[in-house]
Amino acid sequence: MNWNAISFDWNQARSFLAVAEEGSLSAAALALKLTQPTITRQLTALEEGLNVMLLERTGRTVSLTPAGLDLLDHVRAMAEGANMMSLAASGQSQDIEGKVRVTASEMTAVYLLPDILDRLSQTAPDLQLEIAADNSVRDLLLREADIAIRHMRPEQPNLIAKLACDQTMRFYAVDEYITRYGIPQQTGDMSEHQFVSFGDFERIVGYLKLVGLDLMQRNFRYASNSQLVEWEIARKGHAIAIMNDNIAAKFPEFRPVLTEIEPFSIPVWLVAHRELQTSRRIRLVFDILADALSGR
Repeated sequence: MNWNAISFDWNQARSFLAVAEEGSLSAAALALKLTQPTITRQLTALEEGLNVMLLERTGRTVSLTPAGLDLLDHVRAMAEGANMMSLAASGQSQDIEGKVRVTASEMTAVYLLPDILDRLSQTAPDLQLEIAADNSVRDLLLREADIAIRHMRPEQPNLIAKLACDQTMRFYAVDEYITRYGIPQQTGDMSEHQFVSFGDFERIVGYLKLVGLDLMQRNFRYASNSQLVEWEIARKGHAIAIMNDNIAAKFPEFRPVLTEIEPFSIPVWLVAHRELQTSRRIRLVFDILADALSGR
């Protein structure tokens, strides 16, 4: 190893990567919890140490120079290595205390995860659980969460996944909706019935067509990127919603509709980074979640 050839420190490279990823000095400062002048000083020191210009500054905007673009992948590799080091170190913790971050969809985070708190507090009273209600997929490799509850098995080789259960899903509506629109029937006239959509409309319509519902844009007067909003729209009698049985059972005002269509299921995967499986606190939460979600 030629130690003399390393003429910069990691904090400088991290600031450069943050500016490149976040798109501005102010956004990078916010992401790293530093001041903008500190970011500027570190970038200047990095450029002087490497004797190359990495960024073009025009007013409030910055752009990568050709040299900056050439070095960006190398700095990303450094960040990944630093991240893996942090993961390996945190995975050696044998204390059942500290914080565990779990990410899950809104409905799971609100209506299923609080049910495990008694079991966690009895088993590990010094454990802190942080629940991120997020419908997007958080990146475990970047430590945005310690454990993720997902509906798709991850493909990254550094992640460990366990199938916790298969959730049964059905169509649900309240009596107010049925009074307003009538009882929906798969073989009947569906032109006036309303469904609330979550996510991409074309994907949802394509999926429902596979189960025998040929719906149009007019059947989706309401849409939201929030599962909680979607469920509340249905609860107010405006639309039919698709929900898993465990959550729907908490709302006696809902009843299954379109029961002639076979219930369908989606898998529930528990995912953690393989380095974190050596941590007792992560393993404890992982196992309790697996038991709770599987109904044990």
